[in-house]
Amino acid sequence: MVSLRFPFLFSQPPKPANNGRAHGRSGSFSGATVACSAIAAAAAAGAAVSISQNPNNPFVQNALNFWLSNFSPNSNRFSPAWGSLSLAADQSPVTEPKTGVSFPAVLGDSQRLLGIGLRKKSVLGLKNIDVYAFGVYADDGDIKKTLAKKYGEVSVSELEEKKKLIDDLMESDVCTTVRLQIVYGKLSIRAVRSAFEESVGSRLQKFGGSDNKELLQRFTSQFKDEYKIPRGSIIDLSRERGYVLRTTIDGKEVGSIQSKLLCRSLLDLYIGEEPFDRQAKDDIEQKLVSVIQNF
Repeated sequence: MVSLRFPFLFSQPPKPANNGRAHGRSGSFSGATVACSAIAAAAAAGAAVSISQNPNNPFVQNALNFWLSNFSPNSNRFSPAWGSLSLAADQSPVTEPKTGVSFPAVLGDSQRLLGIGLRKKSVLGLKNIDVYAFGVYADDGDIKKTLAKKYGEVSVSELEEKKKLIDDLMESDVCTTVRLQIVYGKLSIRAVRSAFEESVGSRLQKFGGSDNKELLQRFTSQFKDEYKIPRGSIIDLSRERGYVLRTTIDGKEVGSIQSKLLCRSLLDLYIGEEPFDRQAKDDIEQKLVSVIQNF
């Protein structure tokens, strides 16, 4: 049997790119405009009810079509009220196509899914193993307060060229979560610990120098041999307020460490310059641009 007690270093096969593009940020709105938007939203809700009762009624069909075309997020008359509702409205889970693993669109009350990817391992250069699928989440309110405030007036084309956007996400105190969903049924907790020793260790050295062995040991020691991670297990790595990295396995907290350096190093594995999944990193960056432009 092939052992997985070595780092999961691999090249990621291409996945279909997300072709969605964000639209430009709308200007400010007067109180009257906001009121009209609220009235329009109520009218649309009424129209939707009427359609469900009488789908052939042309009047309510036209009314709903008018509202959708004039008050959608892509419209120049986009209502600020939509921004506060968009997170709650977009609740459909997202499925990683190769493994069939599903990720919720929202974690908790406010963390939005920015993108998903797949961690693979090449065994002896002969076979690729799907180890786990992952999703990267970030808090909507924190994005608005920290990143939208800084980049909100920048055009989409300019924003997409700003590599500093992802750096700011990694450096800032935005609450984020990287969710790992195990898809390889024979993965051991020792293999996970060994992989993080290599990958997180290299990032700690990259960003903080060589004198971080104790910090690395504190992190990897959370993955004790007693924990079992069969296929379907979920590991959440969450950066909370004050740069606290909290680790949970199947909903049970196994440890927390306050360290900005550790938080940055962990996120760098998924959205840094040399991510585990390049396509996932590009999709996350594109979604982040879209989110910022639509606030």
